[in-house]
Amino acid sequence: MTDSDGAMGRPPLGMKPTTIRLSTDTIRRIEALVGNRRLALFIREAVENELQRRENPEAPKK
Repeated sequence: MTDSDGAMGRPPLGMKPTTIRLSTDTIRRIEALVGNRRLALFIREAVENELQRRENPEAPKK
């Protein structure tokens, strides 16, 4: 599913909107670090980092 029908307007961004629920405390902590206008970017980066970590686990440590 794309985020645009291709008829008019901006080109697709390759993103699909979704809803997540976070506690107000978690949102406040994130906003304190990155500002309230950067919340979505922080969450996208955190998800990408976690996916990379899980998809490419390090070799077991001795």
